[in-house]
Amino acid sequence: MQLPPALTSAVGVLLEGVSRKDLARRAQTLSAAYRGGRTSGGIVGELDVAAYVAARMPATYAACAAVFARAASAMPDFTPQSLLDVGAGPGTAAFAAREAWPSLSAITLLEHNAAFRGVAARLLPSARIIAGDLGADKPRSDLLVASYVLAELPEASAGATARHLWESAGQMLVLVEPGTPAGFARIRQARAALIEAGAHVAAPCTHDNVCPMAGEDWCHFSQRLPRSRDHMQAKGANVPFEDERYSYVVVTRDKVAKGARILAPPLETKPGLTFKLCDETGLRAHSVASRDKEEYRRVRKRGWGDLF
Repeated sequence: MQLPPALTSAVGVLLEGVSRKDLARRAQTLSAAYRGGRTSGGIVGELDVAAYVAARMPATYAACAAVFARAASAMPDFTPQSLLDVGAGPGTAAFAAREAWPSLSAITLLEHNAAFRGVAARLLPSARIIAGDLGADKPRSDLLVASYVLAELPEASAGATARHLWESAGQMLVLVEPGTPAGFARIRQARAALIEAGAHVAAPCTHDNVCPMAGEDWCHFSQRLPRSRDHMQAKGANVPFEDERYSYVVVTRDKVAKGARILAPPLETKPGLTFKLCDETGLRAHSVASRDKEEYRRVRKRGWGDLF
């Protein structure tokens, strides 16, 4: 997963003249705040936004891009014209959506943080930017995205918030959250509320049944992305890549899902491959023997998060 050249170039311009030492110091403070459960409300100045862009934006983009690719695969004929990105931050999800759906011609960003709105205007100059929170008036759009937004709200409000967002989604609503037990708990509540409101799940689930996850298990996925030099410096990292864990749900007005989703890295042994699958029958393990050459060849490149 690579950031598109246009975004890489724009981020480079944003970071020009910024002390890398100050950037790393502020990025570490922001990371500690997020780990402690605090929200993006602490981002108030140019250095804060620069730190977010350097340290957090790449992983957010990678997760959103992976989710949008699966949504586009589930609905290959979906060609949205309008997008509403709620809680848009600097426009990360909107940038990824534009890459996934070139048909998008009207992009609206809803963001309450003035510092983020200023950066979003530079990254997406053609977008309409609205100052406001979730309760603000929202244009109805073909595609509505809210990424890493539910995490900033009480867990108990996830369902009501999702239903509220669904009212402004013409065809598709995409919710993305951290791939943690808490992030999945919010996605799970949102999913149940949306199905009750008449939505159909397009991904990752291939059914509208009650989520079969139980106990300490949770549904999440992972996207690897390379770290730029600025990204590594901002995070104080030594490894040239990052694995972003995320949970998500994509719902639509029409039922489109089919097949089974792979919920974990396939287990590869000498006898063959074993997949952890979720479909309308629930959770199950499915093995493909290496001696079954045709079937083995068909599935051997399927990975965590793919459809089986």
